[in-house]
Amino acid sequence: MLIILSALFATALLCPLLFRVLKRNAFYVVAVVPAVGFIWLLTKLPAVLDSDQSLASGAPNAPPSISIDWIPGLNIGLNFRMDTLSATILLLILGVGALVLFYCARYFKNDDPQIGGFAAKMVAFAGAMTGLVTADDVIVMFIFWEITSVLSYLLIGFSQALITARRSAMTALIITTFGGLVMLAGILMLGASAGSYQLSEILAASGQLVELGASTDVAVALIIVGALSKSALVPFHFWLPGAMAAPTPVSAYLHAAAMVKAGVYLIARLAPGFAETRLWVPMTVGIGLATMLIGGFRALKQYDLKLILAFGTVSQLGFIIAIFGLGTPDAAFAALALTLAHGLFKATLFLSVGIIDHNTGTRDIRKLTGLRRAMPILTTAAGIAAASMAGLPLLLGFVAKEAVYESALHLDAAWGPFALAAMVLGAALTMAYSLRFFFGAFGVKKYKVDPLVCKPPTLIFLTPLLVLSTLTMVFGLFPYPVELLSKHWSEAQGGAPDMHLAAFAGFNAALGLSAISVGLGLFFYWIRRRTDTGAPLRRMVTSAEELYRMSVNVLDMAAIWITGRTQRGSLSFYLGVILSVVLILPLGIALAVETPWPSNWVVADHPAQIIIGAIIIAGCVISIAAPKRFMAVLMVSVTGYGMVAIFALQGAPDLALTQLLVETIVLVSFVLALRALPKRLWVGLTRIKWGRALLAIALAVMVVYIAIAMMASREQAPISLQWPELAYYEGFGKNIVNVALVDMRVWDTFGEITVLAAAATGVASLIFAGRGFGRRVRAHQVAPGSIDSGSEAMGATAEKEVELRIARRFAVSSNQDWLMAGNTLVAERRSIIFEVVTRLMFHTVLIMSVYTLLAGHNTPGGGFAGGLIAGLALTIRYLAGGRIELSESMRIAPGMLIGGGIALAGLSGIMPLFAGDEIFTTYAWEFWLPVFGEHKFVTSTIFDIGVYLVVLGLVQDVLRSLGSEIDLLSEGRSPIEQHDPIQASQTGVGR
Repeated sequence: MLIILSALFATALLCPLLFRVLKRNAFYVVAVVPAVGFIWLLTKLPAVLDSDQSLASGAPNAPPSISIDWIPGLNIGLNFRMDTLSATILLLILGVGALVLFYCARYFKNDDPQIGGFAAKMVAFAGAMTGLVTADDVIVMFIFWEITSVLSYLLIGFSQALITARRSAMTALIITTFGGLVMLAGILMLGASAGSYQLSEILAASGQLVELGASTDVAVALIIVGALSKSALVPFHFWLPGAMAAPTPVSAYLHAAAMVKAGVYLIARLAPGFAETRLWVPMTVGIGLATMLIGGFRALKQYDLKLILAFGTVSQLGFIIAIFGLGTPDAAFAALALTLAHGLFKATLFLSVGIIDHNTGTRDIRKLTGLRRAMPILTTAAGIAAASMAGLPLLLGFVAKEAVYESALHLDAAWGPFALAAMVLGAALTMAYSLRFFFGAFGVKKYKVDPLVCKPPTLIFLTPLLVLSTLTMVFGLFPYPVELLSKHWSEAQGGAPDMHLAAFAGFNAALGLSAISVGLGLFFYWIRRRTDTGAPLRRMVTSAEELYRMSVNVLDMAAIWITGRTQRGSLSFYLGVILSVVLILPLGIALAVETPWPSNWVVADHPAQIIIGAIIIAGCVISIAAPKRFMAVLMVSVTGYGMVAIFALQGAPDLALTQLLVETIVLVSFVLALRALPKRLWVGLTRIKWGRALLAIALAVMVVYIAIAMMASREQAPISLQWPELAYYEGFGKNIVNVALVDMRVWDTFGEITVLAAAATGVASLIFAGRGFGRRVRAHQVAPGSIDSGSEAMGATAEKEVELRIARRFAVSSNQDWLMAGNTLVAERRSIIFEVVTRLMFHTVLIMSVYTLLAGHNTPGGGFAGGLIAGLALTIRYLAGGRIELSESMRIAPGMLIGGGIALAGLSGIMPLFAGDEIFTTYAWEFWLPVFGEHKFVTSTIFDIGVYLVVLGLVQDVLRSLGSEIDLLSEGRSPIEQHDPIQASQTGVGR
């Protein structure tokens, strides 16, 4: 199972390359993968059937299964299990999937650039469905369930230029995702009650779960909602006809073997254990039969061949789910046979519509006439499939429907006769729309219709249809293989072995019901033909689709109303909303529960803490009263440096070092950004806004209150007491903080550096938005002699010409000297002393950053601190030489550093998998070097290097965004002048 699953997804990844080389003929290559899987499945069927038979006899053999631990802490594993039900659905998934892919090789144009991506999504769809029907872990099953929703969205919206395709794809995604989320709630409830998320264990405990009453009823009802939304039953049925905007091969696969069969599979899987719950019959049998009637009636009103089949699928899915919903072994026997029959005839019919549309350019039955003579083979294949759908004798559809009637006749429930009557009426509608489809497509119209000029399809184009229609005929005459599958599934549930499938079971009640449904169907078709005016469908009542559209419109209007009243462009308003929520929610919880309070109070561990605390408070007060922004920022930084001292006094040098570096970088960033803001603040102590003040004070009090309550609530020993031992023996380091970051809490750190990367991208995007930021032109790219002192284009400001000349001289001398970009600064911004200090400190600080990185596993430091120190070295160089010097120092782009750092960190986690260990496993090697002596290398250092690169790239991005860009804005430079001063001189930009 795992090999087939992996092969399908691997093929999906290779599809773009295959189609680039082989064009549409690559469909033949791709179709081989599900075809091989189908053959493999046939070889495994004896073992699957034996396991189900032994289960029925009371001596169960384990079915073919695979179990791989995935998330042991949550008891979630990659557990796959195959029984008769999953094998039967998988036969459709792989068999029909291979034929549909084969069909695509002649359906699409050879030069269509999108077919590579289309094939990848189709094969991935087959893989997702394979995982869904074989997964024994319900969480893993749900993951595959949602993958099918995403892939169906992409396939339905294949024609991106059509608004109908995009709208239909979005509708399908919203409906199925909504159902999936509702289903997830039910899955979690059911799994929690069962004490396991293994589907086999949940079903084994179904007897005890049903006795729980309301909780199980609700959980099962929520799961049924997910199944109904996926299989397009009322009231979710409207998304499936809308999905006809997809290419016909997608429709064939969606309707016959994938997507909609997921809901059928889930109902069939749960029916043996949970059919006794109180909401089961109303939601499966009741809604299923209602869907059968509504879908059949709507199919009779359509003029598009695909829409006739789409509403027919809605009707048939309701029929199948209703039969599975009966919950008896006999019903399971009949429903599984009907599922196979539906897959065969519905795939044939959709593929035939694809050929008609491909060769004639229309699917409108009002325009089609005489195709029976032009396409005799297609007519025969489609006629067999339509007859099977209608339930005519000697075909698999008739055989399966007979079994359905037989199982319904043995129902003991009081509502049994009503359900049987609805089935007969639904079957009559099926007969009617089957006739409408066949004669609408291949009949000769009596009214005047221009004959269509078309050529018959090639034999290779027809091959998938011929295979499917032949199987429909063969299994109708000799249904033993289908009976074998259905009987084993029925017997596994304790069913009676006397149920059989036969081409003719004799003159019995089931045959009489079939005759009634055929007769009624002919009558309905005759009435429809007599009353058909050719006008489009008119709805007498509000449809489910209209209700959905109204709901979406109301949601859009509400979103616009809320957005207009909250998105004001005021940072203080946004911050007020955020802080209000942060204040109200925790405070409400704290007031609702009993909160402990400490009995022992310690004012300070050291007298210096009181002094530092007073300084921090003073800094906060002065920052509020400061008349200028610069003073306010400095006072805010006092609080940060005060925390550095607090950490140091508490014996946390690593935290103190990191806080010191962070505070310094933040201070520099603030100061750089302040250049683009007014110097003075408009709010001081004399103009306090008391609402904001009260909110700030209340939030501070609440945070202190919660912190005190949390400390007083501790009953167990802190987990941190075990960290020293874990750090030394498991993480192979003495620095607990660093080992925690790169080993014990490595997933947290990996997430944090990803957030840092997103933050850096966000800062750069805000600064460079609309600025035309592109390639970075260094000073030495300004060619000597290319600037004319008398140039009229550059003569607007003499200062700019002087700057470019200085930049050129800098470029000439920069190959021999270091830190010469100070020459490009104006005199009032240049500091010779600072340049000298930079020359002395830059390389030393860089070496210190590398040492901090490598030594951080055992002493204060690490990748984060090392990256910040290296960033400070770049900051010093920028302050000394300006933006041109910064440009020269950034030999590697910040994006490359950030991306490379994340890639290196991720690679360090993946590599242990190749050794058979868990992800992010840490190894240590001790070795001896001449002169240097004994040393130890820990693999988590590689992850730390990735952190170092990410932090360094972030600092570079901040300097580039808040430094160089604001320099250019303050100078009044245009984007062209920023990156190509020579082009500016030639075009006159900036004059």
